[in-house]
Amino acid sequence: MKISSVEIKVSAVRTSQYPEDIKPEFLIVGKSNVGKSSFINTLINRKNYAKTSSRPGKTQTLNFYYVNEEFYFVDVPGYGYALTSKTIQEKFGKMVEDYLTNRQNLKHVFMLIDFRHKPSKNDILMYNYLKYYNLPVTIVATKVDKISKTNWEKYKQIILKELDIVHGDNLVLFSSLSKDGKKDIYSKIEEYL
Repeated sequence: MKISSVEIKVSAVRTSQYPEDIKPEFLIVGKSNVGKSSFINTLINRKNYAKTSSRPGKTQTLNFYYVNEEFYFVDVPGYGYALTSKTIQEKFGKMVEDYLTNRQNLKHVFMLIDFRHKPSKNDILMYNYLKYYNLPVTIVATKVDKISKTNWEKYKQIILKELDIVHGDNLVLFSSLSKDGKKDIYSKIEEYL
């Protein structure tokens, strides 16, 4: 896959603000600080297009990245950041739930988790939530470059066991530094285009 163009089409907080075309959409979810912006930047071959922040919980809207005039990456607020107030967390939850339950264009979900840590309670909840809606999911284990390759299999097994990944879903080991897993993500997107 060659990325020739990308633009932020919409930053939405409600359904009425979503793009009105019917292009395929790929949702990107994960905890705050898991590397969603780096994941997007790696896939679109841009350095700082999706803003990375030293302060977790910065994304507060659904951001629709229009790629190759062909499909969208949809970045949602990260979950599980303790300093975000309960009210804001509930607002994010409602916004994401509205998107998941009503969006016909949604083709696939990329759920990012930090390879270095056992999936959190929030990761497990999110995965089960996505499965409740029968959404196809690719688990993307980020920051794999921080773990020695000899330990990859061990860490991979922890994720598979903790999340109890459903048949048909898959796990991709990903690094925005080494670009490991990038081709696998492109292949998954191409299945739907």
